[in-house]
Amino acid sequence: MVHGPFSTPKPQHALDLNERIGRQLYLLRDERGISPDELADRSGVSRAMIYRIEAGQASPTAVVLNKLAIGLGVLLPTLLGPGDYREPRLNLRHPVASRRSQATWEDPDSGYSRRTLTPTTADAPLQLSEIHFPAGARVTFENAFGEAKVHQQIWMQEGQMDIRLGDEIAHLKGGDCMAMTLEAPITFHNPGTKQARYLVAITRSGR
Repeated sequence: MVHGPFSTPKPQHALDLNERIGRQLYLLRDERGISPDELADRSGVSRAMIYRIEAGQASPTAVVLNKLAIGLGVLLPTLLGPGDYREPRLNLRHPVASRRSQATWEDPDSGYSRRTLTPTTADAPLQLSEIHFPAGARVTFENAFGEAKVHQQIWMQEGQMDIRLGDEIAHLKGGDCMAMTLEAPITFHNPGTKQARYLVAITRSGR
């Protein structure tokens, strides 16, 4: 058992956003038997920062959370879900995430926000998120999933986005849908003067 600040978790309703992310990080790390030192080596995020996030004392950026997700072998939305995805569900066969219960997180660096739409269950093969991306903002994510294949689709609802995947750039406008395999760093940039809104569907296969 890996010990950490959430060995005796608070009730989920008592957690604020940073505490919920910290608790989720601890639970995922604990489940995999990964120490803070090992996660730091895997992710490139310092052990001190990992402890601060788990204690709910830091507001990690999207870039940092993406590195931690890769280090844990999970998709980014998994870190942003409920405080404990292992909690009992009212309906395990057909779980429902009401609009009120869907976690919304804002990147303190770029200001983009992500609402996790998919009911967070341990075996969910597909994760959906709604993104609101400010005008002029830019975020770059590393993609180093090892043997796993991660597939993503972006469906633009409003505004425009430039998506650079490796050396290729796609210019998306309302109604466009882009499918990709995340095998290289990806940069999201809103070149417009208005906020962009889009839906992200992401899934993985393999180890």
